[in-house]
Amino acid sequence: MEQLKTYAPLLGRIFLAAMFIPAGFFKMGDVAGFTGYLTSGGLPAFLAWPAIAFEIALGLSVLIGFQARIMALLGAGFCVVTALLYHLQPDNQMEMQAFFKNLGVAAAFLMIFTHGPGKPAVDKA
Repeated sequence: MEQLKTYAPLLGRIFLAAMFIPAGFFKMGDVAGFTGYLTSGGLPAFLAWPAIAFEIALGLSVLIGFQARIMALLGAGFCVVTALLYHLQPDNQMEMQAFFKNLGVAAAFLMIFTHGPGKPAVDKA
């Protein structure tokens, strides 16, 4: 049981990184399409590249456990904003599933913010 407690945070960080790193790279493959989606939520087009870079940096940071608390707090905010701007559509079941998924991912980030990245990680606390 102690080994599970030791490595569960790492597994959680790997799962979170698996969501954000590929998502950032996929967006780089269609920046114009992503920019259109970004502006559909009311955000300016110039945020496309910073959002892509943030997703990749967030995933890498959480994966290796570097500056994990700060990045996790930023990641939680990113997920909540994304949920509210793009998925809060009560008449659309699929979008509402994405909305609640984003809130769940924000909760995982808040756990990292609260308890740290666990072991093994670059950060020590």
